[in-house]
Amino acid sequence: MSILVADDDPDDRLPIADAFEASLINELRFVRDGEELLCYLHQREPFVGAPRPGVVLLDRNIPRKDGREAPAEIKAETAHYP
Repeated sequence: MSILVADDDPDDRLPIADAFEASLINELRFVRDGEELLCYLHQREPFVGAPRPGVVLLDRNIPRKDGREAPAEIKAETAHYP
């Protein structure tokens, strides 16, 4: 399973990476802001071909679409699919 973490603070990323390092997670990836999060999920550059995450961890205070705006946009997009 792949986990995608959206967090702009390197000081927060390190303990997250350390916590998952010993686990059975296949892959842990990071994006810095809400725009990168959406690019990753939509497989746009530079994330073309990136693995689909099984879980997304999201900092509520990330820049460029915060932790409330990005999920609302994702939810609105997926509402169009059965």
